[in-house]
Amino acid sequence: MIKWILILLIIAAAASLLGMPALAGAAATGARILIAIVLVLFLLILLGVFAVT
Repeated sequence: MIKWILILLIIAAAASLLGMPALAGAAATGARILIAIVLVLFLLILLGVFAVT
């Protein structure tokens, strides 16, 4: 999932440099959503909710 976040951030940066603000915003929003999902999963694992028995 980190790979997808990096891809979306690169797309957002390139679109911003090329003058496409709508595409840059959409890619950045997608990256933000994936970052939030990764952080939530990390915190759940850290707190032991997904305990392997």
